[in-house]
Order: sequence, then structure tokens, then C-alpha cells
Amino acid sequence: MSTSSRKKVLLKVIILGDSGVGKTSLMNQYVNKKFSNQYKATIGADFLTKDVMVDDRLVTMQIWDTAGQERFQSLGVAFYRGADSCVLVYDCTVSKTFENMNAWRDEFLIQAGPPDPDNFPFVVIGNKIDMEPQRTVPAKRAMAWCQSKGNIPYFETSAKEAVNVEQAFQVIAKTALGKEDEEPFIPGEVDFGDEPKEAKSSGCC
Repeated sequence: MSTSSRKKVLLKVIILGDSGVGKTSLMNQYVNKKFSNQYKATIGADFLTKDVMVDDRLVTMQIWDTAGQERFQSLGVAFYRGADSCVLVYDCTVSKTFENMNAWRDEFLIQAGPPDPDNFPFVVIGNKIDMEPQRTVPAKRAMAWCQSKGNIPYFETSAKEAVNVEQAFQVIAKTALGKEDEEPFIPGEVDFGDEPKEAKSSGCC
């Protein structure tokens, strides 16, 4: 094994979305395997780290949970800079949170200023599928939106019941690692890059 493949990679992942969609809950479920019914608004931003294996490489994910309230959006630039992946979260039971996804995506691209915005790795999560009877955003609608933005990987999750959370973050880590590896790009090392359609569609269920 070469030295470069042994070195630890730090990936900065930003979670964005309206207040109350479950950003903090998703992060806590993934990192700490915990869920709390007590809703507490995130002030500014907070982050947790988790070491994960991605294609036989040890990766440290630094997951930033940002406040959904607009009055904190001015804090954005420092948090967004250097991000390797951005997760857009909405609540399946509140249409407005889905409709605001364009604004969150645009805001991120403006603040983070990635060199290749068209190919920046986003992942979309529709949270709270444990509340299926109250659903207002059909999966087809969300998948069509993801497709129109360049086949963004799409997951439906329940932070409460730990449904699809692990799988979603595994794809988030892979897409972020794909961005890290672009210079120099090592073909075949991650499922992201040369075959975007095939690789990305695999995470869309």
C-alpha cells in the first residue's frame, strides 16, 4: 500500500436546509446512533466528526450542521469554504422545505464558490419518511428535481428510525472523496467521476 493511500483524508461536509427538517437529527443518528424528540434550533453552526472506510481508505468526515434560520445565513461564507460535499435536506411532510431547495443550493454555490459549480457533489435527503401518512412531497417529484440538477444522488430517510441514514452518508463520503481525488484523479478508485450516470443513479433509491 502506498503512503498516499494510507494517509488520512479529511472531508468537509455541509448540511443545509430549512429549520426543523432534521439536519441535526440526521447528523446525530449517523455519528452517535442517537435520536432525540427534543427539538433545539442550531445556533450558527456545529460539527461532528466520524471516521469511515470508503473503498479501503480511512476517511474522517467533518459534518457541519448549519442553522436553518435566515438570520444566521450571514455566517455562511466561513462554513461553506472548502466544503467537499453539500447535503440538501427537506422534510417529506412540508412542501415548502422542498421548494426552498433551489435557494439553499444557489446560496451554497454563491458562498462556497467552488471552481466547477456544475459538477460539485450534492446529495439530497428527504427526511421524516416515518411520517408517511403526512407526506406532501412525492418521491417522483424530488427525483425529477435531482435529475434536472445533474443526477444528484437522492435518499429518503428517517433520522428517528435510522432508515437509510448510514447508506446516505456512505454515498456522501464517496462523492466528497471523488472531489478530493480529482487532482490527480485516480480512475476506478471511487465510483464517482468518469461514469456519473451509472454511479450516481445507484444512490437514488
